[in-house]
Amino acid sequence: MNPATHADQLRQEFNRWAEAGRGEGMEREHLPITLPVLELMCLAPDDHVLDAGCGNGWLCRLIASRLPRGRVAGMDISDEMVRRAAQANASMTNVRFFTGTIEAIPQPDRVFTKVISVESAYYWADPGRGLREVNRVLAPGGSAWILINYYRDNPHCHQWGPLLAVPTHLLSSQEWTSLLRQAGFRDVTPQRIPDPSPVPDVYTGRWFRDAAQLREFKREGALLLTGTKP
Repeated sequence: MNPATHADQLRQEFNRWAEAGRGEGMEREHLPITLPVLELMCLAPDDHVLDAGCGNGWLCRLIASRLPRGRVAGMDISDEMVRRAAQANASMTNVRFFTGTIEAIPQPDRVFTKVISVESAYYWADPGRGLREVNRVLAPGGSAWILINYYRDNPHCHQWGPLLAVPTHLLSSQEWTSLLRQAGFRDVTPQRIPDPSPVPDVYTGRWFRDAAQLREFKREGALLLTGTKP
């Protein structure tokens, strides 16, 4: 994928999402798999956290509330998402937002203690380059937390690709693990985060064949990849 062309596609698509109000639905959809990750992160009161692909800022707000002496930065490729995130979180003094791409994070080296990305990594034009950038902006001993529910090991999401308006990467857990190691991370660990939220008796959306497939998708769970910068 050409990073510049891909970035323009993503920006336009997620600006449309923001204008359609879809950013507000991300918290509802992703919270059941994100809350367990926050517990695993063991956030310290003075952590400096980057949310890469922050959308309308819902996760930044949640993390900031747990950091009495820390700071949170939210980055998104969509300038409209960033504008809405800044507006919605204007009263929080330990949160800031900026526009940027994962392949060229506009931040200094070694500035964050943790980087989290929820439901964003499979959109990256160059996942390997993005992970190297994540490693660059992490301080030594810092950690990366990549959470996705579109990955090859869960067969119940494979139909999403043709439904999405932008190109995506359908990689396996092993492929993501290799990319993290190649980016310089150590103690790389993949694990599943099941989604405990209820499934309706009848499913009428377009992402799954029926309620049974949605139930199996949630049972398989999202893929969480973690790694530490030496």
